[in-house]
Amino acid sequence: MTQPQHHLDDATLASYASGALGLPLGVAVATHMRLCAVCRERMRQADAIGGELMRQQEPAPLSLSAREAMLSRLDSEPVDVTEQPVAQGSEERPSGPRTPVDQLPPELHPYFGDSYRALRWRMLVPGVHRVRSRIPAGKGDLFLLRIASGKKMPVHSHAGSELTVVLKGAYRDVLGRFGPGDVADLDSEVEHQPVTEPGEACICLAALDAPLRFPGRLARMLQPLFGI
Repeated sequence: MTQPQHHLDDATLASYASGALGLPLGVAVATHMRLCAVCRERMRQADAIGGELMRQQEPAPLSLSAREAMLSRLDSEPVDVTEQPVAQGSEERPSGPRTPVDQLPPELHPYFGDSYRALRWRMLVPGVHRVRSRIPAGKGDLFLLRIASGKKMPVHSHAGSELTVVLKGAYRDVLGRFGPGDVADLDSEVEHQPVTEPGEACICLAALDAPLRFPGRLARMLQPLFGI
């Protein structure tokens, strides 16, 4: 099993533990923790510290928090994040029985369904497809991207926060290599250009609380069409 090498920032974990993250970013955090024992343990420690501070203020004992219950479930349901081949054909909804490799992480089921095979991909540009999530308007943006192997994405930065969790395949940028389970925890200080590795498509979960910023004129012109 491949263990994630890129983890959540301490500030992101603290915001999630306090309930301050918006829905899209919170879903991305939970998805990464499904795949990353390191961040699950860090979250457990953050919950323990927060619980102790609350116990010092409240005489009544606290019940098990929802996050602690979730972390317990994640530990009892290990997920294999070893890279798996992704079909490269033009068929968007292949038929056939579902396998464990075909199952999306449970945290994504309310927003995308439970199966990669059932996703309705929409082409943004040749080699790049997207599925938008079922979240209320105005709550931020949560979507899946499928990027063909060897594809360069436009150089961009961020007007706010972005969390990108790699589900399949891999890409590289100025921050290093990101494979299955890795999370890119980015803010407005980071400008990068992801390039997917050869051999298979890269499928990522992306969560934004503000639109991306593109320095290139063409990319800026196309941004309203892409909606990112």
